[in-house]
Amino acid sequence: MNDAAQQNHGTEDGDDGSMSRRSVLWTTAAGAAGAGLGLGGLGGTASAVTPLGTHSAAGAQAQTATPQRQGATMVGVPFEGRSTVRVGLVGLGNRGGSMIDLYLAVPGVQVVAVCDPVKEKAQRAAAKVTAAGQPAPAVYTNGEDDYENLCKRGDIDFVHVATPWDFHFEMAKTAMLHGKHVGVECPIALQLDQLWELVDLSERTRRHCMQLENCCYGRNEMRVLRMAHAGLFGDLLHGAGAYNHDLRGLMFDPDYYEGPWRRLWHTRLRGDLYPNHGFGPVANYMDLNRGDRAVSITSVGSPSLGLAEYRKKHMPAGDPSWKETYIESDRTISLVQTAKGRVIRLEHDVSTPHPYSRINSLGGTKGLFEDYPARIYIEPDHTNDSWGDFGTYAGWDHWLWKEHANPPGGHGGMDYMLVFRLMQCMRLGLVPDFDVYDAATWTSPVPLSHLSIKAKGAPQQIPDFTRGEWKNVRPGMDSEKPAEA
Repeated sequence: MNDAAQQNHGTEDGDDGSMSRRSVLWTTAAGAAGAGLGLGGLGGTASAVTPLGTHSAAGAQAQTATPQRQGATMVGVPFEGRSTVRVGLVGLGNRGGSMIDLYLAVPGVQVVAVCDPVKEKAQRAAAKVTAAGQPAPAVYTNGEDDYENLCKRGDIDFVHVATPWDFHFEMAKTAMLHGKHVGVECPIALQLDQLWELVDLSERTRRHCMQLENCCYGRNEMRVLRMAHAGLFGDLLHGAGAYNHDLRGLMFDPDYYEGPWRRLWHTRLRGDLYPNHGFGPVANYMDLNRGDRAVSITSVGSPSLGLAEYRKKHMPAGDPSWKETYIESDRTISLVQTAKGRVIRLEHDVSTPHPYSRINSLGGTKGLFEDYPARIYIEPDHTNDSWGDFGTYAGWDHWLWKEHANPPGGHGGMDYMLVFRLMQCMRLGLVPDFDVYDAATWTSPVPLSHLSIKAKGAPQQIPDFTRGEWKNVRPGMDSEKPAEA
């Protein structure tokens, strides 16, 4: 994951709230100029603001209360098998515009519909479909809500959401309410009540709602996963993950993002805005929601100086960004405690100069692995406090990487692995590798780290989105190769 343009995982078009979503994207945060202003200043409803605006211990505990289950669990629920998976893509900017190529590269997948308010992007995507020899897809470009019409179609099995974060929650809801399985780019939502609503809706509609966490399918991540499950690290003790990626130039680039939506989130929250890439893989190593679970998070944050300093150096007087006040910590550091007492460190920093790193480490009673660069030290293979060569453990590669040694697409092939495996599960009627409970858990640090920082590092309870199902050991990412139908 070294190409800056491909590192972006939130792409085009959207915002939630009572005012026009498009207008929020294109305006600056003039209304949020006061440091600490919550989402209410950007058009959110009072109920939507509460999880991020509550700072008392009692209020924080109320936000993590477990609501009564409205349906049946989605743990272990397989997809319905089908010969062809029919896909609709919503959001065709940097992320969606590249992911469509991968759907077209997987056998047994048909792209039925595409949607983006920017007509040129939708037309480019449609042209890719016909160039691949598939029938011309339906094209939805009639404003910011036309995705609803895509979701109403009767010939779509799966909706892929690749829009700005502000849209994710409503689009995931809409897809499930219209009977579609849905996958959403990171993060799946931004508030605790939204996460619970997605869990409840998945259970009621019997539709899967998944965080499309591509980093879980990285070659290193899947190798470490199999090694951990085979006991090579001994009893697992600690891990770490991050999204430390210098995005300053891209966030101030008027052409890269569709409006300043990603930069505007730095005027709204102080916590970890993008925990999923780091949290997801470590959660898989430790079988969270499959025998262990995340129970609390404690977060601290540095001052917010990086974006303002970059603006001062690079942006001309009068640029709309000068109306913005940044409150997002340049670096957030969080400690997650699990029910078994393990510790996971999460970091987020997109506002200061540094080489890209997701940290991706795992330690146990027999040794540890650390990434960026990849290195390993486990007994009895290594001695004298000298790192070993991780490449010598290639035999532990997951079957996906043995079967697809040189996958197409970005991020070193992990994007293709995600799409291939998801589509395989849907075609063969398999249980997905991760589910709505994982999506909610991996995203929960967004609001909870904000609350913890506002409360001077006070621990925040992470809800049990599984409602007790986490105690039951079950399969996850470490899958067996299926016998193709």
